[in-house]
Amino acid sequence: MNPELGAALSLASMLCFAANILISRYAIRLLNVDSGFFVVLGINLVVGGALFLAEIALRDAPFVFRLRESLYFAAGGLVGAFLGRRLLFDTVRLLGPARASVFHSCAPLPTLVFAWIIVGETLGLYELMLMALVLAGLWITHPPDRDTSVSRADRATLRRGALLGMLTITGFGASNAIRGLAMRAWDEAMFGTLLGASTALIMQMLITRDWPKVIREFREAPRAGWLLYGACGLCTLGGAWFLISATRHIEIALAALITHTTPIVIFPYSVFVLRNGEGLTQRTFVGVALVLVGIALLAFR
Repeated sequence: MNPELGAALSLASMLCFAANILISRYAIRLLNVDSGFFVVLGINLVVGGALFLAEIALRDAPFVFRLRESLYFAAGGLVGAFLGRRLLFDTVRLLGPARASVFHSCAPLPTLVFAWIIVGETLGLYELMLMALVLAGLWITHPPDRDTSVSRADRATLRRGALLGMLTITGFGASNAIRGLAMRAWDEAMFGTLLGASTALIMQMLITRDWPKVIREFREAPRAGWLLYGACGLCTLGGAWFLISATRHIEIALAALITHTTPIVIFPYSVFVLRNGEGLTQRTFVGVALVLVGIALLAFR
């Protein structure tokens, strides 16, 4: 293992996923998520495939296919690239990038659980206490129901966004553990990323019922919408690749921990660029502080 390289790869993954959250805020305004997700996965496959071929051409070691690890990567793509990433777009749409990034930052918690169950990485009382701290911070970030400035419809939207956010990090957590297990025996991060994206694309095609609507939205969408979703595809490809690679060098939970500290980037952007446009309050920042403190303590467990 190489802890320094693993931390650097995880940090690069965090920057990619933070950029994806920010860009998706604008992309979903121009093209429906159901249609735009095809663009994201298409970029994943085309660019990822080109990088994989370049990697094979440049390296000395031959590529050796392994069925069991390939199935692990495909399963990781099902719960991570499809369920987790797809639901993340909906979470951003409902909650905005700042609150969505708080959910994204909590993915190390289910990762710890799944890594313990699937891979055998230990989960002690200290980790459980810090998980409770982070969950408390997550709860505090949401406005209380007694706030009369938030309509009943707005509260329903927040509750739905919170549910999608929890499903998102559950998918990411399971995916991190499964792909980390594959990397323990088979160091093929880019090929694993491709398998995950392929699985996600197949699932997205299977659940799509109104193809005429998707085709119509593609034709009517402005070029900016295509470009923004394409940028999301590049960001998610890089984020997944860096994270999978990092699990080869450091613990799965620690790699996920660093990767999902996206509020470090998202919240300064929301305050200084969006000018607190999402209604962030002092309560929100207290909650985020608890989340980040819990995650930082987990890093030094």
